[in-house]
Order: sequence, then C-alpha cells, then structure tokens
Amino acid sequence: MSISQITPTLFLSGADITPTLFLSGADAPLNQALMTRKGITLIVNVTLSHTCPIYPGVECIRVAVSDLPNARLGDHFDHIAARIHGNRSGGTLVHCAVGMSRSPALIMAYLMKYKGVTLRQAHNWVKDSRPCICLNTGFWTQLLDYEKKLYGKNTVKVAKPLDPLPIITVFLNCKNTKPQSLNQILTSLNQFVE
Repeated sequence: MSISQITPTLFLSGADITPTLFLSGADAPLNQALMTRKGITLIVNVTLSHTCPIYPGVECIRVAVSDLPNARLGDHFDHIAARIHGNRSGGTLVHCAVGMSRSPALIMAYLMKYKGVTLRQAHNWVKDSRPCICLNTGFWTQLLDYEKKLYGKNTVKVAKPLDPLPIITVFLNCKNTKPQSLNQILTSLNQFVE
C-alpha cells in the first residue's frame, strides 16, 4: 500500500468488540443514528476536549486522560471495566480521539477483568476487530501491571520504540477506501493528545 492510498476512514469508523461493546474515535458518538442502531446506552469518552453528546437514555462518562505515556489511564481500569460490565440496559461505546490508544487500552483492561483473558489475548481480540490500534508505551506498562495484579504474571513484554513515528507503520498496515495525503494524516495525528 502506498502513502497516497492511506485514509483515516478505518480510524474514524467503529469496531464491534463484542455484540454490546464498541470502540471508535470521537466521530462515532456524534452520529445519533449510529448510536441508536447499535443500542448504545453508555458512552465512555476518553478525551480531554471532545464533547459528550446528550441523547435520551444515553449516559456519557468522561475519563479526562491525555494520550501521553505518563498519563495515568490505569487509575481508571477497574472503575470503567465495572461500568462496562454493569451496563445491562444496552451497548457501550468506548472512544478516544481516534480510537487507537486510550479506548483500546480501557477495553483490553475490561476484557482481562471480566472475560478472563490474558493481556496477549485481549490485545489480539481488540486488534482483530480494529487492526489500527497502537497503544502508547505508558499504557502498555499500565496494562502489564494490571495483568500482573489480576493473574500474577505477564504474557507480553513491551519493547522500547525504535522509531519516533511508529504510528505511520500502523497507518500503512490498515485497509482504507479513499486516497489521503500524508500531510492530512499527520495533521489528524494532533488529535491524539487531546
């Protein structure tokens, strides 16, 4: 795939993790028809600045954490996993700015705690549904700590990043439908820290 073929389409669309758990970027919760079609009754907004939409019968929880390695997303693993697990009235959408780092990390924590899977299995589960996930190293470290807390051991190791822009590799590995310039994609990457 060439750089001229890359689009943010896959990043902006949602992914079904389970029949009642969905992962997306910040655009999906703004689509009320999509929220209704998916039966969403709980939105977990893992951004600092994106608005929480107000829809009848839909609760929105904000987890105000930036997408930086030193951000303490792990402080929210138990609470958010419990909220996802306890949402019996409909579906849950977990989103961050682009759906690549913060929201997948929270979903992986939920899968470990309530579906009884290892971190490796949780990562594969989410990646199978949304191939473009790319957690920052700080979130990986926090997930490793969480896995050790839950299971007493770790099933994965995090390697130190070699490339200052590993995200480009992820974009190159994703399927897409419309050409987009690299400059437009890089501009959209600014959303990661919101």
